[in-house]
Amino acid sequence: MNRYPLWKYLLIIVALVFGALYTVPNFFGKSPAIQINSARATVKVESDMLGRVEQALKAQDLTATSLSYENNGTQGSVRARFKDADIQFKAKAALEKALNTDPADPLYSISFNLLNDTPKWLQSLHALPMSLGLDLQGGVHFLMQVDTKALLNTRLQGLQSTVRSVLRDKEVRHSGISRDGQQITVKFRDADTLGKAKNVLSSQINDVQMTDVKNADNTELSLLITLKPEALKAAVTEGVKQNIIALSKRVNELGVAEPIIQQQGADRIVVELPGVQDVNRAKDIIGRQATLEVRLVDESVIGLVDENTAVPFGSELFKVGRGAPAILYKDPVITGDYISGASASFDQHQQPSVSIDLNGDGGRKMREGTRGKIGKKMAIVLFEKGKGELLTVATIQDELGSRFNITGMGSTAASSDLALLLRAGSLAAPMDFIEESTIGPQLGADNIQKGFNSTLYGFIAIAVFMIAYYMLFGVFSVMALSVNLLLLVAILSLLQATLTLPGMAAIALALGMAIDANVLINERIREELRAGNTPQAAISIGFDRAWATILDSNVTTLIVGLALLIFGSGPIKAFAIVHCLGIATSMFSAVFVSRGVVNLWYGRKKKLTSLAIGQIWKPAD
Repeated sequence: MNRYPLWKYLLIIVALVFGALYTVPNFFGKSPAIQINSARATVKVESDMLGRVEQALKAQDLTATSLSYENNGTQGSVRARFKDADIQFKAKAALEKALNTDPADPLYSISFNLLNDTPKWLQSLHALPMSLGLDLQGGVHFLMQVDTKALLNTRLQGLQSTVRSVLRDKEVRHSGISRDGQQITVKFRDADTLGKAKNVLSSQINDVQMTDVKNADNTELSLLITLKPEALKAAVTEGVKQNIIALSKRVNELGVAEPIIQQQGADRIVVELPGVQDVNRAKDIIGRQATLEVRLVDESVIGLVDENTAVPFGSELFKVGRGAPAILYKDPVITGDYISGASASFDQHQQPSVSIDLNGDGGRKMREGTRGKIGKKMAIVLFEKGKGELLTVATIQDELGSRFNITGMGSTAASSDLALLLRAGSLAAPMDFIEESTIGPQLGADNIQKGFNSTLYGFIAIAVFMIAYYMLFGVFSVMALSVNLLLLVAILSLLQATLTLPGMAAIALALGMAIDANVLINERIREELRAGNTPQAAISIGFDRAWATILDSNVTTLIVGLALLIFGSGPIKAFAIVHCLGIATSMFSAVFVSRGVVNLWYGRKKKLTSLAIGQIWKPAD
């Protein structure tokens, strides 16, 4: 009557092994470490960096307990683990001196980090500790404001260029185009030309307002062009979105788990980075201003170009990068804002190349910029921190449009890198850090200790009450409760969930709800005994009847949890996730595991006369 088939016990054993394997990593600590990343988009950290790091540490008589290289597909990084924090600090100074020979222009970002001490065989099973949120492990919080003036300035520069190219394409002659603030002025010599220009511009540019202006004696006719208010608003909105996307890519360089990057208000962005210790490095990477430009090579300069070559007016000398030194025209053909896609590919000769897609305006600008320039050279320049670096110099094979290839990459790795840089895009506008707060690791440790203590003491109080009140069945209930906690932590670890204070509160709540199910089962069994059923029958009927009540109770609670999960955000969502998972593990442990233990203990006793389930109060006759 009260016996489980073998497969059910095997299932419980598998669940226990799974719970133990994926819970254990949370009890291993973390070691102080140093992480080396590239500080420039054009500098890669390769596996040979391991040898350079080892030599730099050896020169200062420092020893790393382990060195590792990781490549996430886009950026490589080297991590060195140390015995204690004192060696960690000394190692950082040694590596800064060895790898960044010019402190004013560092090639590599060398930062503090903490690495898990989980054994490798557990890591190979993807058994890793849970990530801790900003409130538990400390970290940094930034509030950044987008420079909307710079954003609109870029938009108006593009509009001015578009007006000029449209009038040129339609062969509408004007007397000059100038810009004053948010207003573009186009001058004409006669009213007919002004009218023609107005018709041409209104047919091709939709988001502008145009006004005719005449001086007193009608000798000067002008057309004032301004962006519509909704176009200005859209420019700011799209700019903030572009900055959020660019920030997300940059935060990946920090290796931060579960960062928060979201818009706040019209022109502000919140960035929260749990576990980041090096605030300056985080600010440096997040605030990096990188832009791409495509420029034509100034071929009026005859002969070899070096650092002493005279630079013609309107051109600029670039000294750093592949193909440098080279003299390029200052006016770009297009900027990175017009690039909608880029991928590594091969040309017709099966040589590595990069395929680039431009948006509509970019395609038109590229056609205009390369028309009649076949055989001339074109360069792509990356600007970071105000410094330009020559990525590549290619020869124009044909008039280029919205889609074209850059050849002469040399290797597939070089073409992949360039495609990545082009896809990465840039910030639509600079941002200012207007608020910065840091939650120290000590405060986070205090929060962890308080959360752990509250869960532990709550568990002990429940265990003492259950054992005192339900005797042996109380022990079974505590065992089921332990399995519930084990499975909940294991699932959260397997999902690599980020544990926060609301998540710890949800774990404590899940324990309370789980013991409620065990109380229902025990009381049902008591009722059956009180009604005169035999002990074996009382166990069987008690579990069966309690199941319906437990199911109803948990389903209604699960509905609330799902509502919080769907409509909540941030801490509420974190609470809801743990809450819903806790309900599932509670039902499994309270009903399935608990009955399995009871069956194992009492199931084979044919002449069972009593159960150790505490005092059974019977009504007086």
